[in-house]
Amino acid sequence: MRRRVAAASAAIVIVVLAHLAHPLAHDHDARVIGRVLEFGSAIVALLLLLIGGPRTLRALRERREDAERAHAERKQINHLFRMTEMLQSANGYADANAVLGATIESLLAGFGGALYVFNNSRDRLELSASWHWPETDTLRPMLTPAQCWALKRGKPHVNADSCGALHCEHHLGTATVLELPMTAHGEIQGMLKIATTLPDAAAQLARVQPLATAIADAMSLAVSNIALREKLRTQALRDPLTGLYNRRYMEDALSRYASLAERSGTHLSVIMIDLDHFKKLNDEFGHAVGDAVLREAAATIMSALRTSDVACRYGGEELLVLLPECGITEASAKAEVLRERIEALSTTHDAKISASFGVAAIPESTRSITELLGVADAALYQAKEAGRNRVVAAPGREAPMLPLAAE
Repeated sequence: MRRRVAAASAAIVIVVLAHLAHPLAHDHDARVIGRVLEFGSAIVALLLLLIGGPRTLRALRERREDAERAHAERKQINHLFRMTEMLQSANGYADANAVLGATIESLLAGFGGALYVFNNSRDRLELSASWHWPETDTLRPMLTPAQCWALKRGKPHVNADSCGALHCEHHLGTATVLELPMTAHGEIQGMLKIATTLPDAAAQLARVQPLATAIADAMSLAVSNIALREKLRTQALRDPLTGLYNRRYMEDALSRYASLAERSGTHLSVIMIDLDHFKKLNDEFGHAVGDAVLREAAATIMSALRTSDVACRYGGEELLVLLPECGITEASAKAEVLRERIEALSTTHDAKISASFGVAAIPESTRSITELLGVADAALYQAKEAGRNRVVAAPGREAPMLPLAAE
């Protein structure tokens, strides 16, 4: 309709201009005719602009907005590609968290972020890092999958502070939080949380959810790779049955601790442990029970040690404990505690369970690292010869060995 009106108006203007120009034509004044026609053309253009201008301007504005949106999307995609590339070079969670934090600050400016990853036993998630988290909301240091709707359903979930909203048990505070489970290789690796306290929080989170999902997907692969490397490293250092360090790690740790003791003039003690009549236990009750006893004995030992102590599976049913900065008297007392706790396992399995202990130390028993294990093994042999289920401390370099406890 507007186009018809514009065309009709233009035609009328042209006719009027032609009529005005006709008398001037008899005067053969070409310049006057040209000016009149130029004036008429300007009027026609003005009429067309007034009628079709708003639509043209709107179309131009929409094209500009589409171009800006496409440019922003390309920029986000390029940033995600760079994030994925950098995550492939991450050596651990510290590197991955740094990359994720920089990405959230760049692509999700104004939003808070937090990353949770599974622990080794996969029974709970631990807070790995957080960025610009709202002060009105509290982050738990750990949570279980049973407390989280996003993890139970395997789908994004929004914890909103509104009437009738379904909250996760772990949700604290008044911030609105988008929770995204991170899945890789068919298994949930962790969870990414995005939070905001804006008045239109739900709408804002819905707007950034596709981008946050892309970030979570890229991060899930990195977390999966890091967890796999940690698992392989642990398998290379630990005994798979007991969870204690293996003999190779023990040898490296013994060398480090011995060098430290020599430089600082401190003590280093070794406790050699052997489960009594372990072959008989396997023959009577089966290897499954024997493995269970070995695992529980290892757990008992670990529960009584300091964080600086090192417990290893030396071989078979033989275990070994390194005690840095610990003299032979304190090490012998610790060995007695371990002996009592291992003997207490008898009531659990309805079988006689005990262990023999040999204790040696630098510098009390020897000053040589190459002799330390041999001295401890000799003390263990004397404990077994004396009737088992006892602790024998290696003597000073001139004194005889004496058992500290007996049945």
